[in-house]
Amino acid sequence: MPASPLHPAPMSLPPFPDYPFHPCRFEVRPGIALSYLDEGPRDGEVVVMLHGNPSWSFYWRHLVLGLRDPVEGRGYRCIVPDHVGMGLSDRPDDAVDAMPRYDYTLQSRVDDLTALLDHLGITGPVTLAVHDWGGMVGFGWALSHMPQVKRLVILNTAAFPLPAAKPMPWQLSLGRDPKVGGFLIRAFNLFARGAAWLGTERRLPAAVRRGYSTPYNGWRNAISTLRFMQDIPLREGDRAWPLLEAVGSALPQYADRPAFIGWGLKDFVFDRHFLEGFRRALPDAEVHAFDDANHYVLEDKHEVLVPAIRDFLDRHPLD
Repeated sequence: MPASPLHPAPMSLPPFPDYPFHPCRFEVRPGIALSYLDEGPRDGEVVVMLHGNPSWSFYWRHLVLGLRDPVEGRGYRCIVPDHVGMGLSDRPDDAVDAMPRYDYTLQSRVDDLTALLDHLGITGPVTLAVHDWGGMVGFGWALSHMPQVKRLVILNTAAFPLPAAKPMPWQLSLGRDPKVGGFLIRAFNLFARGAAWLGTERRLPAAVRRGYSTPYNGWRNAISTLRFMQDIPLREGDRAWPLLEAVGSALPQYADRPAFIGWGLKDFVFDRHFLEGFRRALPDAEVHAFDDANHYVLEDKHEVLVPAIRDFLDRHPLD
């Protein structure tokens, strides 16, 4: 896709560990390109992997590598978008007079996913794999595509309002403050850098930490990490609240299909309260919870989780 004043060239990043992919680009809105991975056989069962904040498709790299190549004739087609403003996707502004302009809301993310899957012609069954705020994006899309969702892979995420017993973490409250937290996030890339240090129990190699933080270096590049946080719906009246309520109400309807839950119990945001919420909604889910894993559970436990997820998918084929 050629560069133009309204359609800038994709962000240029150095190579990162275990990310040997060649991302595709799609004009998801006029003048705004979304980057995504489409790996694995075209006729393979589709797994849609959705990241949250402040990560990108880099988070899913181990799972993509573990699923895309055929084993005993079965390989999976892995579709992994970078949300607008994140990873290798474009960084539009949200100012009133911006051109092109993007509204950094949960509904925008759901609409983008709809546009991407329509563009790729994904009308058949899918496995929905979600992490962090990717849970709300994925289950938000699924509200109007529920028959397509045949399996679930759920990793430290949310699909219902903040549990009553769970206080809002002060770190997120600080980030929602535009004067202090907002400045620190955009000026110093505080959120992505902090998550790369504090989101795992194992110490990540420097190159992996850079993989998480480098896309958000600079005021312009960090806009989405802040807007994602500011859009978290906490109460009635927040613009994403109706969608959050609808997703939470619909969650038990997935109890009749295979679900895999992988959970890092050291996560201070998506903690045991959220895990128990999923257990209640999906009582037959296969649960793998780790006392020694944190928010980026695929970083802490990819050696265990990737083969376990592949085994889960193989044991629950769609044909």
